[in-house]
Amino acid sequence: MRKYELIFIVRPDMPEEELGKLIAQMEGVVTGQGGKIEKVEKMGKRRLAYRVERQKEGFYVLFAIEGTGETVKEFERRLKVNDAVIKYLSVRIDEELKRAEKAKAWRAEQAARKPRPRPSGGEGQQQAEASS
Repeated sequence: MRKYELIFIVRPDMPEEELGKLIAQMEGVVTGQGGKIEKVEKMGKRRLAYRVERQKEGFYVLFAIEGTGETVKEFERRLKVNDAVIKYLSVRIDEELKRAEKAKAWRAEQAARKPRPRPSGGEGQQQAEASS
């Protein structure tokens, strides 16, 4: 199973209850294909960078899922046939997470190898002056 982030933009004039139905439908698609939903986040209404289908704003919804390529294909197919969805994007993130974990481990290893800095001359000088 691979991890994916799927984000889609819905028309801003869509009623809240219909948006809830759409999200529930998409959750059903993921679970029906044997996938697992990690997170569903309603990101709210935001201004678009450019006009899409004559819309200046859109309601963003983010899904973080774990599933197969078939799960993502079905998810995207359902978004294509829905008139309320104006844009969508799917990104596979499992390799990025592995790369980030590897980099984090490497940085920790490098930090452990570095010799600890010696105290600045302040402490040693104060002791030398006190004894003279």
